[in-house]
Amino acid sequence: MLVAGGKGKRMGHDVPKQFMQLGRKPVILHTIERFFRAVAGIEMVIVLPVTEISRWEEIKKQYRFDAPVKIAEGGKQRFDSVKNGLDLLPEAGLVAIHDAVRPLVHQQVITNSFRLAERYGNAVPAVMPRDSVREVIDDTNHPMFRESLRLIQTPQTFRTELIKKAYEQAYKPAFTDDASVVENLGKRIHLFEGNYENIKITHPADIPLAEALLKLNQTKNGPHAK
Repeated sequence: MLVAGGKGKRMGHDVPKQFMQLGRKPVILHTIERFFRAVAGIEMVIVLPVTEISRWEEIKKQYRFDAPVKIAEGGKQRFDSVKNGLDLLPEAGLVAIHDAVRPLVHQQVITNSFRLAERYGNAVPAVMPRDSVREVIDDTNHPMFRESLRLIQTPQTFRTELIKKAYEQAYKPAFTDDASVVENLGKRIHLFEGNYENIKITHPADIPLAEALLKLNQTKNGPHAK
């Protein structure tokens, strides 16, 4: 399931970030293709703001995208959007929930997420910070050991019955991602190694960075690089 509820406000652009051009096509198409290449026969649900569904239909025509996908309407918050998307899924199976604006996730990360979620019930990619980190509390700050910290990414993959049960809970501000919703049920979250290129396009500078990473990956591994 791709969560594509962004409206592009932080990008300072009229076009939502998931539909902005990255190389020769919109961000969201790069993301979708990663999943279709990684998992044969995958069923795709895309959660979109109701105001952007017509834009998606135009993109499908323009780029001749005819793979079967289901569309769910986004909600007021990401929590509501994910819940709407889950309503379109069967009770049993596995579901990977991914930010549509992370188009550079490695295909191996995707396949690992499904394999590990099958084993543990959930699987969440993460990477260790590369920079020094300090915690700020009021007017004081102190260093933290980055070896014990992780930056959380998507796709976050779960057994469907588990994530559906988790989203029956009432929303809490502490629910910053899908893993935190599941963790609130008392479940242990299983982390695995993500990829540093799996950036989330949020600010204007992220587009040229993503383009550079995309070109570098294709140069190393060919046009269908993982």
